Amino acid sequence: MQRSANKAVHKSLNKPLLFTNFFAGDVVAGLGPYLAIYLLSAMHWKPGDIGVVLAIGGVTTVLLQTPAGAFIDSTRFKRGLIATCGIIIGIVSITIVEFTSHKPLIYLSQVLMGGAIAFVAPSIAAITLGVTSDKNFTYQTSANQASNHAGNVFAAGLAAILALTISGQGVFWLMAVMGALMAISVAFIPGKSIDHIRARGGEHKDLEGKAQPSGFKSLLSDRRLVALAVSVFLFHFGNAAMLPLVSQKLSINSNADIAIAFTSACIIAAQFMMMLMSFLCAAKADTWGRKLIFLIGFFINPVRALLFMSTDNPYFLVAIQSLDGVANGIFGVIIILMCADLTRGTGRFNVTQGAMAALVGIGSACSNFSAEYIVQYFGYGVAFLTLGAIALIAGTFFLIFVPETKGATIPKPSAGN
Repeated sequence: MQRSANKAVHKSLNKPLLFTNFFAGDVVAGLGPYLAIYLLSAMHWKPGDIGVVLAIGGVTTVLLQTPAGAFIDSTRFKRGLIATCGIIIGIVSITIVEFTSHKPLIYLSQVLMGGAIAFVAPSIAAITLGVTSDKNFTYQTSANQASNHAGNVFAAGLAAILALTISGQGVFWLMAVMGALMAISVAFIPGKSIDHIRARGGEHKDLEGKAQPSGFKSLLSDRRLVALAVSVFLFHFGNAAMLPLVSQKLSINSNADIAIAFTSACIIAAQFMMMLMSFLCAAKADTWGRKLIFLIGFFINPVRALLFMSTDNPYFLVAIQSLDGVANGIFGVIIILMCADLTRGTGRFNVTQGAMAALVGIGSACSNFSAEYIVQYFGYGVAFLTLGAIALIAGTFFLIFVPETKGATIPKPSAGN
């Protein structure tokens, strides 16, 4: 009986959406670790300057994430938006390779890439919500994330091969190809299959006759969302800089191509774990609840930071990085489910996603910027210790202040909202 139910759910999966997520895996992840290695080893940039470059993309994403979510709530151009972003990211990736010696162009490229990335993940999540029912939303979201991680594994493996056999610059061309394939894949999702009211977290019975969804003030008044937002910021402040720092540690005693290959191995190890976590979320998020699973992700990061401090062995560093897959694999699924839980019926799913993604960007930018300067003045050990302390604070805050959201009721907005 259970097997028949699983087969039915499997058949209901939106296959073009899975392919879109596969190619988006490398695109949304960005060039951060590879760009850090390339600028440090090949172009001999200072760590502080690299931190500025990495932060620029994050800041741009921050500024656009919430407006992007609001735009996605109101537009029917969701598929075209994803395709346009894929093309922009591809062009930017090639520009980095060709004009790395021109700092203003590198800064501009990160602005454009950060802007495009701001729209991709929320658009995919909106389409997912719009083409699924309540019954299979968790399963489709988990399958999306598993496909996304598989795409990252594929791209990272190919990047390692290109770095070792041709050139480390091949990773930038690879991202351009993945962006183009993402744009092609999304075209196969039938436009008529998307329920645009449901795609913004609305319900027809609640929004019938309304021109606009409930106001943004109604979301800010929900303490659960505010606490979740703070947790998201702290999670990424303590986590985002770890992989770029590990990549730079790997490049200290090796050339850029070898470092890129090891970084690809780090990404592959993490992505395999992310796929496993996506399957765990698919199987247990509706039975165990969101909070218990998310807590695992939060408290893995302090352990990871301490382990990174303890070794310079590249093989151990790759093994430790697999723990990133536990944290981010859980985050990728559960944050979408929690946003959907807390905004159901408000019509503000995507703007809430955008706000959360903006906080991801703020946390990541703060993480990269501060960690690079800590490395420059105090060394890698102090940087990892700082990140680990922030990660511990993040987990503790989430444990205390964020409640279980499965089955949560939504506060009714006041008339002025």
